[in-house]
Amino acid sequence: MDPDAIRSGERVPHGGESDRDLLDFSANTNPATPDGAADVYAAALEDSRRYPDDDYAEFRVAAGAFVDCAPDRVIPTPGGLAAIRLAIESVLAPGDRALIPYPSFGEYAREVRLQGASPQFVYHEDVLSIGTDVLDGCALAVVCTPNNPTGEAADPDALAAFADRCAEAGTTLLVDEAFLGFTDLPSAARLDAEHVVVARSLTKLFGLPGLRAGFAVATGDRRDALETARRAWSLGTPAARVGAHCLRQDAFVRATRDRVASERERVRTALETEFDVHPSDAPYLLCDVGDRGVESVIESARDDGVAIRDARTFRALDSHVRVAIKDRRSNDRLLDALESDG
Repeated sequence: MDPDAIRSGERVPHGGESDRDLLDFSANTNPATPDGAADVYAAALEDSRRYPDDDYAEFRVAAGAFVDCAPDRVIPTPGGLAAIRLAIESVLAPGDRALIPYPSFGEYAREVRLQGASPQFVYHEDVLSIGTDVLDGCALAVVCTPNNPTGEAADPDALAAFADRCAEAGTTLLVDEAFLGFTDLPSAARLDAEHVVVARSLTKLFGLPGLRAGFAVATGDRRDALETARRAWSLGTPAARVGAHCLRQDAFVRATRDRVASERERVRTALETEFDVHPSDAPYLLCDVGDRGVESVIESARDDGVAIRDARTFRALDSHVRVAIKDRRSNDRLLDALESDG
């Protein structure tokens, strides 16, 4: 990191509600966790009296199978954000430029700036159509799929074509797939290209955000660079063991995808009577609340015991909230809370 950039940097706001009496729809995490995860954690806790095996063979095998790549292409990281930082700091130097989508995850621009580099913002719907004329001079391009907070997933063919143009321009492509596991779309790991890095988070899909488990996928010299740069013992023993266990739970993943798809459509249909709702492939919906006002909607929901995300913290959004998709009973509480303000 660039020391001067660190001194002038700032933290980025995120979802997540500290008041445990509120039902939290501000963070997009699965309300369910796979069966057996607690038992795996308890067993791993005793083994945590020793350092983890830094090879993480079991975790790499499970992660590789999950995204359909060879295990040796997997780089274990303590969460998806750690994979993003590892990729960005391995690519960017002070003075570099990076193509960043907006509105999207605020940590991309923050991590770019921490390297002393400059973000070049591009509207999220336009990223995959960008040509080599714009990519020339950009050391890095970022794609978030599904995009957060808008929710749309990238078309795999369009993403592959964009990756080809990145290769022509000499641009590293970072694909953040934190929420892709909620869909049945293939991972960009299938591209198996040296200029492409994939970042994955386990904690959203498996409902364990406090566990901090994730991984990057890369190939060739890029893979070797990330493996060299990652911190030793980059996953604690409980995170590695529980992560490997969760990644093997195919039935849980299928059930989660079905529930999210069904509930997202039901919630979207209900919310459209109140707000302008963005189409989504993700476990969340972005809503333009219009004249009702973001603060009014958020405060009304809190009065009814529900926390939702103020999406004005995302670039170029000024009248939006974001709501997670959870189980049917919880979603009903969300709908009641939002409709009560009308």
